[in-house]
Amino acid sequence: MNNKAETPVTVIGLGLMGQALAGAFLKAGHPTTVWNRTTSKADQLVADGARLAPTIGDALEAGSLTIICVTDYQAMHELLDGDDIELDGTTLINLTSGNSAQAREAAHWAEQRGAHYLDGAIMAIPSVIGTAEAVILHSGPQSDFEAHESTLDALGTVTYLGADHGLASLYDVAGLAMMWSVLNAWLQGTALLRTAGVDAATYAPFAQQIATGVAEWLPGYAEQIDSGSFPAEVSALETDARAMTHLIEESEAVGVNAELPKLIKAMADRSIAAGHGGEQYPVLIEEFGTPRND
Repeated sequence: MNNKAETPVTVIGLGLMGQALAGAFLKAGHPTTVWNRTTSKADQLVADGARLAPTIGDALEAGSLTIICVTDYQAMHELLDGDDIELDGTTLINLTSGNSAQAREAAHWAEQRGAHYLDGAIMAIPSVIGTAEAVILHSGPQSDFEAHESTLDALGTVTYLGADHGLASLYDVAGLAMMWSVLNAWLQGTALLRTAGVDAATYAPFAQQIATGVAEWLPGYAEQIDSGSFPAEVSALETDARAMTHLIEESEAVGVNAELPKLIKAMADRSIAAGHGGEQYPVLIEEFGTPRND
């Protein structure tokens, strides 16, 4: 097997992220072939040592590993579905954003064409690609991941999630749910405090401390969810619901939008009505459509 620094790589799709991926491979010493509809996007990469393939077919033949980073799954199929495109024996890693159903369908499509296929998700911005800060998730056959793990290390912190091709997409959107929920909670608190003349910069360190503290609860709460048992070790849901009322009333009193806390309380109220008021907050997992593990 080639030394990882000699493994040839192809990158198809040269948006900002695709350019960053190809640049990281080049920096790590991999012979890198690139292709993009708009060839001018390859100019800097070519100046840095990349080879611009004249066709997609040529690009696929050039690398032991092909990274696809295009607009969406439809764009990937439009590029690679042609009868003149030979995929048999190639290894494709799709880092295009989409959903888990699309990932699984793409895996089936690729396998029908004789390709090895991994689906992935990039949890990073282009500027950090090639550093440990760039977390890149992969799902699909473990043997395919392990065969190319040393090459993929050039992109950042690569993580294998499991054989289900849809896992990378699911982790991606689950991460987005966390990100937006934390940011929205911070914005709600910031809006409240601004009514008393407290600026966002003053509140931010306090909010950061709260967010860090709550994050520490997650492993214990996860045990409750996985066991399907929610003893109120810290606080009962009905107690939390009373505090939610205070947040709603305070928001409305000072003219701050209360839609978000009202949504959360509506979910808690449904759970309490179903008989779970004496249980701990993670029992709300059922409001998200996950049944108990009885």
